[in-house]
Amino acid sequence: MNIKIELIYLLFILTLNLSCAENKKSDKETDNSEFVRISENDTLKLTSGIRAILQDSKGNYWLGSHNEGVSVYDGKLFKYITTNDGLPNNQIRSIQEDENGIIWIVTANGVCSYDGLKITNYPTEIGNPELDWNLTKGNLWFYAGEEDGINRFDGKEMYSLIFPKPKNINPNNSFGVTGISKDKNEKLWIATYSALFSYDGKKVDIYEGKKLNLKNDELIHIRSVLADSKGRIWIGNNGIGLILINGERITHFSKEQGKLIPLNEFEANIKSQQLDKNTGLQSVFAIEEDSEGNIWFGDRDSGAWKYDGKTLTNFTIDSALSKSMIWTIYNDNSNNLLFGMANGGVYRLNGKSFEKMF
Repeated sequence: MNIKIELIYLLFILTLNLSCAENKKSDKETDNSEFVRISENDTLKLTSGIRAILQDSKGNYWLGSHNEGVSVYDGKLFKYITTNDGLPNNQIRSIQEDENGIIWIVTANGVCSYDGLKITNYPTEIGNPELDWNLTKGNLWFYAGEEDGINRFDGKEMYSLIFPKPKNINPNNSFGVTGISKDKNEKLWIATYSALFSYDGKKVDIYEGKKLNLKNDELIHIRSVLADSKGRIWIGNNGIGLILINGERITHFSKEQGKLIPLNEFEANIKSQQLDKNTGLQSVFAIEEDSEGNIWFGDRDSGAWKYDGKTLTNFTIDSALSKSMIWTIYNDNSNNLLFGMANGGVYRLNGKSFEKMF
């Protein structure tokens, strides 16, 4: 009788171990399925526009699209992550890597992290908003669609921080975040559609139209910001071009350079879909500094611009492209300057010319 019991017990243990092994295999397969390989060649399949670029510490290129999720290039193959694999949204706003090698993907509807095995989503909606920014900590900042503030992550908790909006503002003004840049003193500069905010770890300052010396008909609509190595703050607008903060001096850079066309003409070209006539530096969606200290601007209608400190020069990325719009400009680990285009391609600056990279 005891022998029978021992045999039954042994059979039970063997069955349990087999079941656990199968479950572990299933779990592993589930994790792997979150990173889906769609293409097995060197052709990028994204066509909706490249809004974000990151080269991680391992050399992989992460490409965030306008509405098709993320593609990762390891030097041989393109792999893809979409909402089917766990992304909260297929519109990618930015991609970062933290000190532990975790990739953080900011979408139009939330933030997620990818550790090489699985995707973890973090809610960013305003639940218990923090008005005093100094009560929070963390070096990871995210903008994932919130209209009144920004998110800050300390490694464990995601904080929702509310902007101290200017007084007597139009209630229809949007304060959705469009860009973030950190200067050499670690001050954070946050671009929103209706104002620029700065945070030095102690207080939040506001730069709206009046403080930026804009006229009444020069409506602020910020799409990009860059704090460069010289301490200058470049503010890219859609419609009125570039504003430059250089110490205590604030100038309307595009206007000074003679690169603005009349607003009524600019708006008429948009209305008639004749964007190629908007040849000024007027709709600046991307700003980046290269390894030599030149400042590059990506315009929605007129392509790439370079400022070397004296001369402003306009470049055509590729005359065969149906759109000149540049969503993002990025300096990779080898100081190659990359341009993410609205048509989905990525171009690399090769000296004075541009070559298609992806």
